[in-house]
Amino acid sequence: MDTPQSITPLDRARSLVATVDAGAEEGEARRRLADATVSAIRASGLFRLCVPRRYGGLEAPACEMIAAVEEVARGDGSAAWCIAIAATSGLLGGYLPEDEAREIYASDPLAASGGVFAPLGEAVVEGDGYRIRGRWPFASGIHHCSWLMGGCVVIEAGKPGLSASGAPDSRLMLFPAAEATIVDTWSVAGLCATGSHDMQVADLWVPRSRTVSLVDDKPRERGPLYLFPVFGCLAIGIAAVALGIARRGIDELCDLAAAKTPTGSRRRLADRGHVQMQVARAEAAYGAARAYLHDTVTCTWEMASRCGEISLRQRALLRLAASYCVTQAAGVVDAMYEAGGGTSIYRSSALQRCLRDVHTATQHMMVASPTLELAGRVLLGREADTSVL
Repeated sequence: MDTPQSITPLDRARSLVATVDAGAEEGEARRRLADATVSAIRASGLFRLCVPRRYGGLEAPACEMIAAVEEVARGDGSAAWCIAIAATSGLLGGYLPEDEAREIYASDPLAASGGVFAPLGEAVVEGDGYRIRGRWPFASGIHHCSWLMGGCVVIEAGKPGLSASGAPDSRLMLFPAAEATIVDTWSVAGLCATGSHDMQVADLWVPRSRTVSLVDDKPRERGPLYLFPVFGCLAIGIAAVALGIARRGIDELCDLAAAKTPTGSRRRLADRGHVQMQVARAEAAYGAARAYLHDTVTCTWEMASRCGEISLRQRALLRLAASYCVTQAAGVVDAMYEAGGGTSIYRSSALQRCLRDVHTATQHMMVASPTLELAGRVLLGREADTSVL
């Protein structure tokens, strides 16, 4: 009999694809994941891909994490996105004191966490904690999270404090999801079912022991996963979502091409030379981007395991690979959508959802085009702000 440890993250993901695909239309209509989808993901453990094993998480190696997220994205990009966000949020379990980590991540083995890393809130020092307030957009999966985090600038003696590095002190504040107000803002083109509304808190006290600085604090867990930069893990998770959407796009077009005879033609779409070339190029672009991502992640993992740290150059390469993957995935989906002709535009075709979802993913700041400039500056040895690298 299989034990939970013997079931790989990819196995868990494969068991979810049919369920998340079946719930995709309902999720789009509700602008949040279908209840059946959330229940299935909870039971699979994939919301806890990066939670430390000693707190009941999977602590999955990075390549296994991205393989699982990509597989789920074949069924529904929104479901995979929510898994990637929860997984990255779970990395904080490797930074927090043990008693806090156990309360947040171990007290409920089915719980998911989420939130927003951007320091858009304000945290006024008060006793051995902070009085916080703020509003954060893009709180993906907020409806199914038990705990949330929001980035805050620390205010002490009426002015922003400074971190050990001399930069403005910003910390992630963790708090129960029930303490936040959901502000309904998520009316968007793609990834509609992620429920990425704004979240807002006012006059909430958070103990310092439930806060983390991603700049100055060091992980307490010593496994390779917790040596990965948190923002780098977020970026590769997004890349995995985009790759899964691209894979679905190719598969959808191939199924359509085998059955469709375009108006005014006697040949099936699959018999057209132009479509054959588009599919071949798409398959090559997808495979090359996927191999590049896995190779870069593997090299980063080996560096963390061997050296106990990841160099600035390797962190830049990790972000570059993620950004490149998302760009290539969008190009693949564009080509498949075009090849599908008029059929692609209907809601009955998954190609239109693939198009909307993948282009929404391209807009995330962790993989958007400015990331290429940042990576290039590092690779050229130029001065750069690497605080979010």
